[in-house]
Amino acid sequence: MTSKERVQAILNHKQTDKIVVDFGSTTTTGIHVLAVENLCRYYGLEMRPVKVTEPFQMLGEVEEDLQEILGIDVIGISPQNNMFGFANEDWKEFSTFWGQTVLVPGKFNTSYDSDGSLLIYPEGNTGVPASGRMPKAGYFFDAVIRQQPIDDTVLSPEDNLEEFGHISGRDLVYWDQQVTKALKSGKGIIANFGGTAVGDIALVPGTGLINPKGIRDVAEWYMSLMMRRDYVMEVFDKQTDIAVSNLKKIFNVVGNTVDAVFMCGADFGTQNSQFCSKEDFEEVYAPFYRKMNDWIHANTKWKTFKHSCGAVEPLIESFIGAGFDILNPIQINAAGMDSRMLKQKYGDRLVFWGGGVDTQKVLAFGTPDDVKKQVQEQCEVLGQNGGFVFNTVHNIQANVPVENLVTMIDTLKRINS
Repeated sequence: MTSKERVQAILNHKQTDKIVVDFGSTTTTGIHVLAVENLCRYYGLEMRPVKVTEPFQMLGEVEEDLQEILGIDVIGISPQNNMFGFANEDWKEFSTFWGQTVLVPGKFNTSYDSDGSLLIYPEGNTGVPASGRMPKAGYFFDAVIRQQPIDDTVLSPEDNLEEFGHISGRDLVYWDQQVTKALKSGKGIIANFGGTAVGDIALVPGTGLINPKGIRDVAEWYMSLMMRRDYVMEVFDKQTDIAVSNLKKIFNVVGNTVDAVFMCGADFGTQNSQFCSKEDFEEVYAPFYRKMNDWIHANTKWKTFKHSCGAVEPLIESFIGAGFDILNPIQINAAGMDSRMLKQKYGDRLVFWGGGVDTQKVLAFGTPDDVKKQVQEQCEVLGQNGGFVFNTVHNIQANVPVENLVTMIDTLKRINS
């Protein structure tokens, strides 16, 4: 089987000749730039500065030579502009706090705060307040909250819709080019077309906007789910109308060449519980997820991908009811997220993408034997009858021991040999 055939098979819950592998196709299945460089050095690849493809989390590009070693079956395509509102182009060198020289986009413009932390600016515009901050000892950015005073008498849903506009002809040309390029790889394709992320808290601060209006404070947004529920739902309603309109135009350009679509990265789970009740999920979120998913399923062959960390088992039935085909990841160290139980209960209706090894403890702090054991167990359980893409539980972080990464990769290769 080719990689693309393998991806399409597992998305349709068919057994494949090998476990499907993803490292780097999405913003929740990626690898930090430092870990990418460490892997390239270990495998003796040509040492060149790693491209920062997602600057908010400092995720690195996995180039073809490393893709081959990792056994990757699926690649991702993303919008022209990143989380800080500028395009990944005009690359230049940048020296990080941890001593790595990387390539960043031309409008990756920064300054230093009084405490030595690194500040980054929306659209690269240093004439406005910074929208991201990386602590001096950090490895990625946090959003800077730029909340303006809220006057409920004039608050308008359009204030929280600035980043969710109708797609342009230039964007459609871009997507056509990206898909054409991705098809040449022979791998499965997952696309993040943008605009479909209902309730994703990472987007609320508007890090890519020069002057974000509306509700942009994270705590205020969560409170607004109760205090201003009608307002939030009106934002979601208008956003998803725009999203469906955009998806129609994109489909007319790319057709069914794309295998899966990254819909939303909104987390609904903590380590031990959920951010909301099932009843609130069904009322506030599900109708809008369903509106987009229903259009996709009625008009395309795309499968829809929902990211949520944490202890979300009580919400999984609702995820399925809202039309999602894929759950990323299984956070196997969170309460109630036993992979064997989840596979038995939901495995015929939901593809599990990620959960091959725990990133919080085992991969980061365990021994190579710990890593080997967990990878073998997770592949044995989740790899039955299709419906599983191997990835870690969320992104691979900066200082993961390279010997643990290599053990994970070698174990996968033995399973797939």
